Amino acid sequence: MNRYLTVIKPGIVMGNLISVAGGFFLASRGEIDWGLFLATVIGLSLVVASGCAINNHIDRDIDAKMRRTCHRVTVTGELSASATLWFGIVLGLAGVGLLAACTNTTSVNFAALGFVVYVGVYSLYMKRHSVYGTLVGSLAGAVPPVVGYCAVTGQCDAGALILLVMFCLWQMPHSYAIAIFRYQDYEAANIPVLPVAKGIGKARRHIVLYIAVFGLVTVLLPLSGYTGGAFMLVACCTSLWWLAMALRGYRPEVDFAGWARQVFAFSIVTITALSITMALDFKAVAPQLLVLNP
Repeated sequence: MNRYLTVIKPGIVMGNLISVAGGFFLASRGEIDWGLFLATVIGLSLVVASGCAINNHIDRDIDAKMRRTCHRVTVTGELSASATLWFGIVLGLAGVGLLAACTNTTSVNFAALGFVVYVGVYSLYMKRHSVYGTLVGSLAGAVPPVVGYCAVTGQCDAGALILLVMFCLWQMPHSYAIAIFRYQDYEAANIPVLPVAKGIGKARRHIVLYIAVFGLVTVLLPLSGYTGGAFMLVACCTSLWWLAMALRGYRPEVDFAGWARQVFAFSIVTITALSITMALDFKAVAPQLLVLNP
């Protein structure tokens, strides 16, 4: 049983639970349907777990070349390739089925979009062949809070789009930081992430730029009337601190690996704080903004 647990990457699943809950509670505005919440969380978790399992199946060859992943059960043979693949397929079908039965078409479509992008576009091709793989993967990583939000609203409105862009931007410095302190692993596996393909200096500049734009996008939630002053305060404080931390990468004789680990660690603090705050600091009356699919 432990073999099957490891291939779904529990840490990633748990991280997505926080963001999907944040989106759900933001849209609920204090009127929470707990049955719908449980169905959304469980359904989306199954879809995420499916993507992780199938990703492990696809990445067996490159995982064997990386020190961090060479002991995964899909590499050592403790869990066969076919068993991993079918396990992922079953989880995906169960997750999509639960979302389809209990939520709405918009949520299901976003969940399916995230899955297809992560497995079909990112894992099968972009990760191995393009420096833009991280950008494509960030779209899949931004889907969970949107699924939670749309499970309540049933529509893709401006709030959903802000969440999508916000979480997509957050993924970029988060992922580049990992690629810097895991540089040797990515280089050994010949994965063209930005630090390996274009150099750490360019990746450092991109980290600073993405954090700055991320900070600007986060304040769109309070400015658009979706959240209140507490979220604005948390968003400004975390984004500015994260940006200051990123700028420390320009210090003379900086230890890039240590610096990148700090940027990565604070990225987790930032997105967790924002997810919790937007779940609590919602506005009681929904703002009258653009609705894309009434």
